Amino acid sequence: MQNDLTGRRALVTGAGHGIGAALALGLARAGADVAVHYANSAQGAEEIADQIRAIGCKSTTIQGDLTDSASATAVVEAAVESLGGLDILVNNAGHLVGRATVGEMTDEHWHKVVDVNLSSLFYASRAAIPFLTTSTSGRIVTMASLAAENGGGAGSVAYAAAKAGVVGFTRGLAKELAGDGITVNALAPGFIGDTPFHNTFTPAAAQEGIVAGIPLGRAGTVEDVAGVTTFLASDAAGYVTGQVIDINGGLNFR
Repeated sequence: MQNDLTGRRALVTGAGHGIGAALALGLARAGADVAVHYANSAQGAEEIADQIRAIGCKSTTIQGDLTDSASATAVVEAAVESLGGLDILVNNAGHLVGRATVGEMTDEHWHKVVDVNLSSLFYASRAAIPFLTTSTSGRIVTMASLAAENGGGAGSVAYAAAKAGVVGFTRGLAKELAGDGITVNALAPGFIGDTPFHNTFTPAAAQEGIVAGIPLGRAGTVEDVAGVTTFLASDAAGYVTGQVIDINGGLNFR
């Protein structure tokens, strides 16, 4: 089975809830051992790690602030130590933080959004590269967004800009690492329903309006994102690199 990840070792950042939790579980269901990173909620991360162990794969939880360079390096090194190496890095950690127009946005808000969505990606990837180069199937998957393409919803300029940066980072890094056999690809989810992201920042009426405009007629699910992630981490995607995979039900086309 080409999507078989048995024997692979993965670190998923921001995996204590929502999409990240589904990505971690999806990799484990394909056979990978998974380090579950979290920033704040230890309980959620431990629950995901327990589910991974119940599947029959090894798992550990790792706390760390990925917006801090030294902390991000420590997270990667802890994952490597616990799992015995690293084959897959899924840079899922990110956050809208809050909605603010450019006219009212503070410097602090701008830097916080950029740091949590883009700087964290750089710090974790840089720390992981030396370990991925020793793998026979190194994979990096990053988390962009539909917002990188359409500018996002009201008050999300900083988020859209950071996610557009994720796209550029992904494509540039894919070129850098191709010679080492490491693939780097990005996911660009559209509206993924019933997640902390939208339940916190998108009113119910607005969510209904978004779903009404999706050609496939439904919100995306975290499992929709997990399925693509597992594919990109597998041997089946060995010739796929530098790509941005849209997961939006036909809401937007490149």
